[in-house]
Amino acid sequence: MMPFHDQKILPAARSLKQFEQLLKSPFEYIVLLEVHVGNLKTLKTEAEKYGKKVIIHADLIQGLKTDNFAADFLCNDIRPAGIISTRSNMIMKAKAKGIIAIQRMFLLDTIALEKSYSLIDQTVPDYIEMLPGVIPELISEVFERTGIPIINGGLIRTKKHVQDALDAGAVAVTTSDHELWESFTKG
Repeated sequence: MMPFHDQKILPAARSLKQFEQLLKSPFEYIVLLEVHVGNLKTLKTEAEKYGKKVIIHADLIQGLKTDNFAADFLCNDIRPAGIISTRSNMIMKAKAKGIIAIQRMFLLDTIALEKSYSLIDQTVPDYIEMLPGVIPELISEVFERTGIPIINGGLIRTKKHVQDALDAGAVAVTTSDHELWESFTKG
């Protein structure tokens, strides 16, 4: 099966207005950012009514720590299609519960890259989200080193950024830019 059913853009909702836009979009998978923990269940239920699969960015949920209790809450009570996090406990809990586990990797410098490799060797996520997304040259290197499919995100501002990432081997690109969503729904 193709990752995310071959959906190349993973649109990320930063607001309730964007979330509502995505409910009416052709995208099956959507990412929730910066929402209040108290709204998660309602938003996930609403998304499911529209046939959407929700990926929650655990590190950006307002009012939620990223400790083991939070991991249990997300995996047992909310049960999203996927969880994005920098935290190994979140990734390992998601994997154990059959939830898509997406480990965030920040490409700040060589030391950060090596530390990320070490963490990924321990967690073995389903996907790696590489940030910032405007360094497509490293996509093939990270994939070759880990064998884990790459999602690109962060600072993605143009169709060229998206296409460069996909051409370099990313399976999908996350973006909160609604104009990019629209340009990739038109085919």
